[in-house]
Amino acid sequence: MPYRVLVVEDSSFFRRRVTDILNSDKNLEVIDVAVNGIEAVEKAKSLKPDVITMDIEMPQLNGIEAVKQIMKSAPTSIIMFSSLTHHGAKSTLEALDAGALDFLPKKFADIAKNTEDAGSLLRQRVIQLARKNVKSSSIRPIMSKRDRSTSNRTAEKPLLTTLPIKKVVKSTSNKVYELIAIGTSTGGPIALQKVLTQLPENFPLPIVLIQHMPASFTKAFAERLNTLCKISVKEASHGEALKPGYAYLAPGGKQMLLDGTASSPKLKVIEDSSERIAFKPSVDITFGSAAKVFNGNVLGVILTGMGSDGRDGCRLLKAKGATIWSQDEASCVVYGMPQAVASAGISELVLPLADIAPSILKEVTDA
Repeated sequence: MPYRVLVVEDSSFFRRRVTDILNSDKNLEVIDVAVNGIEAVEKAKSLKPDVITMDIEMPQLNGIEAVKQIMKSAPTSIIMFSSLTHHGAKSTLEALDAGALDFLPKKFADIAKNTEDAGSLLRQRVIQLARKNVKSSSIRPIMSKRDRSTSNRTAEKPLLTTLPIKKVVKSTSNKVYELIAIGTSTGGPIALQKVLTQLPENFPLPIVLIQHMPASFTKAFAERLNTLCKISVKEASHGEALKPGYAYLAPGGKQMLLDGTASSPKLKVIEDSSERIAFKPSVDITFGSAAKVFNGNVLGVILTGMGSDGRDGCRLLKAKGATIWSQDEASCVVYGMPQAVASAGISELVLPLADIAPSILKEVTDA
């Protein structure tokens, strides 16, 4: 029996296009369309689709508000269509925070080089989300913004002004760590938010984040995380030195590598025109470079995401003696990337999303 899809879009042209693309797969069936957010909420309740594709800018009720109402009254897997602009990025992140699970650029030319590949990706993403039962999902926390009036800091201000700068910590098992590295894709924005908001301001290590995301989204995403977290979060810049208590998000459309030495590590952000590498940024590339700089003194974590990016990078880290963890299937939006690492026998610990931050804190606590 095919998965049932509701297409929500005020443009008749785009409605037809999305409908035709989805109906071309025998595993999918567009059961109805809605032309605004109000219709979307009503039809989500009455039709109970497996997946909803949702535009953001619509008359009467926009996509963000529609997502909020649907998740309250008829929780459903929702994928957003977004413009690749800073405003579009901020709106999409709000929709994800409201309960949407994934997003794609509205211009198919931004998804893939040709229409056929773009359509294939859309169908694949919808099928993956259809398999996710959001009613039992554990990654739907409602995050309130932290009151930062007392700190009055910016992303560029060093955090540990009164504490000694610690670049190396030992776990209670005497394991030495110098870096936390986290890779993710589909479902990653909310998963990262869940993990990073639990870390204290004086977290003793630098963190590198690799999230599959368009170039126009990563700056807005880093800014959003920075307003929510006690640690500082910023989009990575070429040549900057790593600091404890900072999380560096790989810029979309580029590759982020670790450079320098373990005692003086720096970030290297480069353009990548290679067709051989599917993801820009790539978890494999960042993790592989971390293995060269830090050897085994890394805690690598793979969160929810489609595909297998991160498996090879984790294998390189593991060969150097690094510790590798992965998110469990039940709490993932898509159990692709974590499964690839776990199935290969690389992951030493498989954890629910809610347990990852507490486990990181326990792992890097001084003995």
